[in-house]
Amino acid sequence: MGLGPKTRWARYLWAGTLAIALAATLYTAAARAATSAPAAAVGLVTRDKVALRAAPSESAASQTLLWRGEALEIRGARGDFLQVWDHHRERGGYVRATQLMRVAGDAAEAPQLLALLDFVSEQPGAEPLGLALAAAAIQALPAAALQGPQGAAVMDAIGRQAERLAERATAGAGRADDPLLTAHLDIARRHGVQLITREHDSRMNVCYDGDAFRRLLAMPAASAEHKARAALALTRAECLEQPARIADREALDEGLADLLARADAPSLPPHWRARLATRQAEVWSRIAYARAQRDSADTARSAAQQAIDAIGRIEKAELVDDDLARFHAAAVRVNAVRWAAAPAVATTGRLTVATRRADDGQTCVGLRDPKAKADAPALAERCSWGQVWAASAAPNREGTALALAVQPVDGWRELWVFKKDAGGWGVQVLPPAALQPGTGYAEFAGWEPGGQRLLVAREAMAEGKTIRRFEVVKLATLTPERTAFDAEALGPFSRWPDAAWKRESLALR
Repeated sequence: MGLGPKTRWARYLWAGTLAIALAATLYTAAARAATSAPAAAVGLVTRDKVALRAAPSESAASQTLLWRGEALEIRGARGDFLQVWDHHRERGGYVRATQLMRVAGDAAEAPQLLALLDFVSEQPGAEPLGLALAAAAIQALPAAALQGPQGAAVMDAIGRQAERLAERATAGAGRADDPLLTAHLDIARRHGVQLITREHDSRMNVCYDGDAFRRLLAMPAASAEHKARAALALTRAECLEQPARIADREALDEGLADLLARADAPSLPPHWRARLATRQAEVWSRIAYARAQRDSADTARSAAQQAIDAIGRIEKAELVDDDLARFHAAAVRVNAVRWAAAPAVATTGRLTVATRRADDGQTCVGLRDPKAKADAPALAERCSWGQVWAASAAPNREGTALALAVQPVDGWRELWVFKKDAGGWGVQVLPPAALQPGTGYAEFAGWEPGGQRLLVAREAMAEGKTIRRFEVVKLATLTPERTAFDAEALGPFSRWPDAAWKRESLALR
């Protein structure tokens, strides 16, 4: 016996907002079956641009076009056509029987629906039909199965298809007149899938709100892979609404770190653990910078070490091309903040740095001669709203220059070079690249004997790719004399690299 209307609606409370359109159709069909009216079935449109005709004939006028995934109430049959009612448009008509899939909504058809869902959910462009099949599977599965592995598989399929549809919408953002994409987005909304728009790195992204993934994480029957996929989907930086206050952003990232840790099960295959570790490195790097900004050195050191450890757990051989790109992006972020994990040590040599907090909140760095009196003015000074990594100070042996790492914003670390010339002391800045601050680092890698040249490693994200280069820079002008994409291609990087840089930097990963 089929389920009554109230039982049908209870299933959709379990599924959240999924399948509003199909639920309405099933509810109406059940209500008709409960009265003296003839029993009605539901048909899912299996193709795009299906004509809803005024009569059961190919020559009859087309009243509208239907798209795959739409749910229609079947009220009768005329030859090769089915008489249907479209509750969304409040219009009836005829559709060829071969273009509809009948859905009875009973337990007997659950195995077939699950098999079809498993197949369709892997087909790009078929997301609306997959969402409709998922709704039908929820209707057909027994209550116990909904809480078991089968219910978890359905939730996972919903989330994956919603994410893929969001990716299609992001890629087609400049083609607002695409009727296929517009129709598919409309059907997904009718099935309860909520897509939102987020701006990240000056780009607009269409994102799934993650409802199915959140429900999946709460299901004890969900597999380790299901939970890992859900955790990765819910922690994508480009789909998170960043709070305005730094403290709130830190709290958000701490919650994401906890979510990722709970999803990191020992039973996961290596490539899934590598994906989680990549995301963990990204999240912990943001936490480390936020903690350093509020002068919590100990907790920042712990967070930075978590990020470094996460990168260290990743086996690059386990990563596919897309994963490799994400790994390099995360490694750039971690390397930008790695000085947070370094213990505070006094600078040795003929030059030192001292920091002070200015009245406007900036951190000012003063270059000092350790032999000078304590009240002597600084040789040179520069201030920043960002994070000054004083432990990174590296003077040359001649006492004519000092390199210092300064991070003006999260994920972007510059190299400040204090140097003496004929006009006295000054400061120049080497950015990771000639770009607006984004993700990247420029870091000191060593001094050539004589102190007239320094070795610099620079890496930045540009157009979705990481561009890494190693440079021998002339101190007088801070312009590269020699550049290579591989450190081993430059002799000075083999002969005079800074030992700490070679040991700790991720530039040589």
